[in-house]
Amino acid sequence: MRFGEHEHEAQRGLPQALPAGERVLWQGAPAVRAMALHVFHLRGLALYFAALMLWRAQAAWLDGGGWSGALQALLLAGLLGGLAIGLLATIAWLVARTTVYTLTNRRVVMRVGVVLSVTFNVPLSQLDAVRQRRYRDGSGDVVLVLANDQRIAYLHLWPHARPWRFARPEPMLRALADASALAGLLAQTLSARSVPAVEQERGAVSPIRPTAEDPRLPWPRAA
Repeated sequence: MRFGEHEHEAQRGLPQALPAGERVLWQGAPAVRAMALHVFHLRGLALYFAALMLWRAQAAWLDGGGWSGALQALLLAGLLGGLAIGLLATIAWLVARTTVYTLTNRRVVMRVGVVLSVTFNVPLSQLDAVRQRRYRDGSGDVVLVLANDQRIAYLHLWPHARPWRFARPEPMLRALADASALAGLLAQTLSARSVPAVEQERGAVSPIRPTAEDPRLPWPRAA
């Protein structure tokens, strides 16, 4: 599905044609269900509102409202909870549908943004390491650890950023149904460039020598 603002793309997820010698190795997007559950935490939110509904109903009953008061309190809390869950589910759907992640033999490209589309260009030579986080349902996230001199603002990346890493934000390819496949492909691609292979969430990081490439620079000019 393409939204109107992306119709000008040279290729899905890419603002311009790739330079000579560069090719797409993988392209994907977040899974809507995984995005809703693991990024926006809808399961935990649903449990919270369920507990809130029971508490409100019990409080109304103990205050002398009887069955009528308890049912009214239950319905009100349920309505508020349904609205909140529905809003976050819609946001999760929009984020998943407007996001495209692309891996080439030279870079990772992240086209993100619901209201304002932004493309982040992360050269593989600027990666210190890559980490993978897997969930029980088989989906997962892939974290890109940037070299020490590279920064992308956390707010610019969210929700495509590793949580709670504010001082040194780490781009994150979120809620991928085939995260393991991408991790394996990244491991092969990075090993050819002397970048550390894909690590688990708490693996050690081995630094590499940075180059002049910068993920904040404009898209490279095609040859």
